[in-house]
Amino acid sequence: MPKSTKFLLVGSTEAYSGKSATILGLAYGLQSKGLDVAYGKPLGTCLSESQTDSMDEDVRFISQTLNLPENRLCSTLLTLDEVTIAKRVCAEDTIDYQPILQRYSQCQGEDLVLLEGPGTLEEGRLFDLSLPQIAQTMDAAVVLVVRFNSMLAVDALIAAKDRLGDRLIGTLINDVAADQLEIVQTKIQPFLEDQGIAVLGVLPRNILLKSVSVGELVHQLKAEVLCRPDRMDLMVESLTIGAMNVNSALKYFRKARNMAVVTGGDRTDIQLAALETSTQCLILTGHLPPSATILSRADDLEIPILSVDLDTLTTVEIIDRAFGQVRLQEPIKVQCIRHLMEEHFDIDRLIAKLGLKTATSIQPLASSS
Repeated sequence: MPKSTKFLLVGSTEAYSGKSATILGLAYGLQSKGLDVAYGKPLGTCLSESQTDSMDEDVRFISQTLNLPENRLCSTLLTLDEVTIAKRVCAEDTIDYQPILQRYSQCQGEDLVLLEGPGTLEEGRLFDLSLPQIAQTMDAAVVLVVRFNSMLAVDALIAAKDRLGDRLIGTLINDVAADQLEIVQTKIQPFLEDQGIAVLGVLPRNILLKSVSVGELVHQLKAEVLCRPDRMDLMVESLTIGAMNVNSALKYFRKARNMAVVTGGDRTDIQLAALETSTQCLILTGHLPPSATILSRADDLEIPILSVDLDTLTTVEIIDRAFGQVRLQEPIKVQCIRHLMEEHFDIDRLIAKLGLKTATSIQPLASSS
């Protein structure tokens, strides 16, 4: 008799709350218990920039990281962008996506299919692919990831509980600042449990997960790499603008850690000061080349120098946006989320709520005497 596959839909109340990272951590935890998992993202949001396929970048990264075979990967139904929305609004797209979504239920062999939901509860509603609609169609349990920016996160979870009812089997409270951990654990967690919302994990803020690689900054800024292209893996945790005099700049540089410094290509004094502090890359604006001295020193220190044909304000806006939409694309982040989930997420409680049987939970029958 074939086993019945269960579905877990991981969603959020706002975009960029950490769904992909959570799914990755969950998958590792479930696999460590001997469970066979599959993964799918019905509504894509990160279209591949490759010219050879249209795979969502989150799907590509997670499937490759977990080494999922093709039969453990559910295809994305459509990518939510301006083009697809316009087609729907103009009645050029009249596809009924519900029957297509139901094909996910034909997956066979795995214990659990992890589905990555839309960015919010309502995203995808235009296509009948909002989170509540996907949960209903797939008869899926739901775990919501909530980034803890303020107490308003509680309000959002209560509202989500009203929408999802018993399908909401728990929440992961993510990115909790150190000075907020105690109140979350001693006040908010018990309150949510009393409201019927199981708190399966509370993840403390980790600066590494909020950092951006130099390579990603190159991509976002369309920058030219002038020095150390082999160090695109360096992680940037903060941004500093070197627009003041060198003495004032040094005070800021010495307080920062693993920073990207944005300054003019002609500010040799600021560039030298940055290179002698905790700098991961120099970003020179105005498309002005640095001096040979700067290039030589940066090469010795293994600090990449990027050149952009942009003004300082535009450059900073692009970098700020990159920090606000951090993606899980570096191996060091994968190891970090695995550790955080192992330490702070109750995987056994989740498995129990899903009604799954693991190798360790199936005890042999006692022999009769």
